Amino acid sequence: MKALGYWLMVVGSLRLASVWFGFFNIWALRLAVFSQTTMSEVHGRTFGVWTLLTCTLCFLCAFNPENKPLYLATFLSFIYALGHFLTEYLFYHTMTVANLSTVAFFAVNVGCIHWVNDPHTAFILNGFNRHVDCVDALGVELP
Repeated sequence: MKALGYWLMVVGSLRLASVWFGFFNIWALRLAVFSQTTMSEVHGRTFGVWTLLTCTLCFLCAFNPENKPLYLATFLSFIYALGHFLTEYLFYHTMTVANLSTVAFFAVNVGCIHWVNDPHTAFILNGFNRHVDCVDALGVELP
């Protein structure tokens, strides 16, 4: 879990840079991520707040990787972000493949580190585990 914590701190720090760009330098954010569209300052701030939330999850999970609900929420935030950027590239054409590959690099590596550090991740994603960890993570008790 140590490698996961370090990687999440790296990703969280990089996300802090995106937060800065979203709030204070929207044109850098546009060039780095959404280079195929125009962005308003409201879009930048919204992206900044969303990224700040995911950054917070990264740092919290980096220091508490044993916390199953937090671990799952952090992992899912990477899945959601990757899904968001994939739709921006594939359907809305607001990103270039180079920008998408940068984002995908971090999402895929976090997924791999999660997988290596927790072999039960496959079961969590499939919705079951021999110890019912997924249900426990969601705070549901089975009879």
